[in-house]
Amino acid sequence: MPLLSILIVIIVVGVLLWIINTFIPMDHNIKSIFNVVVVIVLIIWLLKVFGIFTYLMDVHV
Repeated sequence: MPLLSILIVIIVVGVLLWIINTFIPMDHNIKSIFNVVVVIVLIIWLLKVFGIFTYLMDVHV
């Protein structure tokens, strides 16, 4: 996947997260949990895109 596409996805996710946090009224605790979940999903997606996630799954302890 080209680096520009990855950057566009990160920007779109950030803008959508900002819009949701700004314009949708939610309890602070729910908003914090939602933000953490979105960031974790984005990090896992980035790890998969760069091939690090599959490498970590192959490590045996």
